[in-house]
Amino acid sequence: MRIGLLGTGNVARALAQGWRAAGHDVLLGSRAPEERTDLGLPVADLSETTAHAEVLVNATPGNVSVELLHSVGAPALAGKVLIDVGVGVGLTDDYTELSHPNSSLAEQIQRAFPLTPVVKTLCTMDSTAMTAPDSLEGPSTVFLSGDDPASKQLTRRLLTDLGWPPSSHLDIGGITTARGQEHFALLFMGIAGGLGSHTFNIKVVPGVTGLGQSSAAG
Repeated sequence: MRIGLLGTGNVARALAQGWRAAGHDVLLGSRAPEERTDLGLPVADLSETTAHAEVLVNATPGNVSVELLHSVGAPALAGKVLIDVGVGVGLTDDYTELSHPNSSLAEQIQRAFPLTPVVKTLCTMDSTAMTAPDSLEGPSTVFLSGDDPASKQLTRRLLTDLGWPPSSHLDIGGITTARGQEHFALLFMGIAGGLGSHTFNIKVVPGVTGLGQSSAAG
């Protein structure tokens, strides 16, 4: 599959390497590709990357993603599945503020580009865990949010190619549930401080059938 990754940072490069190892055709998209020729991966400009791709991945800083996608243009994005792994953080260095505090980046992208089905995933972990889930001490959970079932199914296949078994996938609902994934960034930073490491993930552990309360408040 031809995968275009918008961005050339740690996350984009890690995902590109992971999918490339699984046999996919990957291309990184940059606003200045001539300055990113030392990555050991193919790089093109954003428009060329979008045109090349069957599936796009937004791995750009969340506070500029929508603007960047507008520069590519809605017609070029229409009909392509867009996997969004970004989180919009504020301008402070301690990552204690979100740039979409009452929404999510994924919702903003979906609203701006209604003909481009958006699936949110992989934003609750660092790039190492994204591409090497077996490096963690035991199984953990990767979440999916989005409104289009077919796009979610395609995303599931790509997650499996990164080493995430189907048993680890948890579909939590429509695109509005991306807020929960992105807002986890605030807790993520606290956990990272407590552990002294950014490489970890969480596992959803269901209650024993019949013993739990039906209400989250219960």
